[in-house]
Amino acid sequence: MRWFPALCIALVVYGAYHRFVGTGTSVSHPTGVITAADDPLQSSTHAAAFQYHGYTIEPLADFQITARTLSVEHYSTGRESDLSPVDLALGWGRMSDSAVLKQLQISQGGRFYFWRYENEPPIPVPEIISHSANMHMIPADVSVENKLRAVRQGEIVSLSGYLVKITAGDGWHWQSSLTREDSGAGACEVIWVQQVSVNSQ
Repeated sequence: MRWFPALCIALVVYGAYHRFVGTGTSVSHPTGVITAADDPLQSSTHAAAFQYHGYTIEPLADFQITARTLSVEHYSTGRESDLSPVDLALGWGRMSDSAVLKQLQISQGGRFYFWRYENEPPIPVPEIISHSANMHMIPADVSVENKLRAVRQGEIVSLSGYLVKITAGDGWHWQSSLTREDSGAGACEVIWVQQVSVNSQ
């Protein structure tokens, strides 16, 4: 069993790589600058359901967003990771201003996005909720996946695709929120990402 220590080291390195790849040095922006001003665009869709990796994916709405990346989390375990290897916590409007964000502590875990503040919130809590979200990314192809895996905190990302509902033959399902006003379980967007571009400036 002389190979066991080497195997353990290899697994640790592999896990560390997949956890931190693409999440190196974050991108900073000056305070007082709204780096992603516009609200996401959501509209009805006529796209038909389709099969993907043994799942049925039903488009619920066309979706486009340009937002600041508040946090990035990579996943390699859990059924959702079969579809979505990356979650992006995104902010727009005043939730893309460093003056606001430096007063918030932001993290991700377990497919959730968390924020907290000391004393008073920098902007009203309903605005924090409606102008930021944790979004589950389902890349449409390898090129999109590679771009999503490389996104860093602070970068401005533009995404387009569908908000979707996913079902499996055994009854398992995963469905996107269709509003930016909700919070808690079920409030995340599940996005079939067809196009992505990243601006580090």
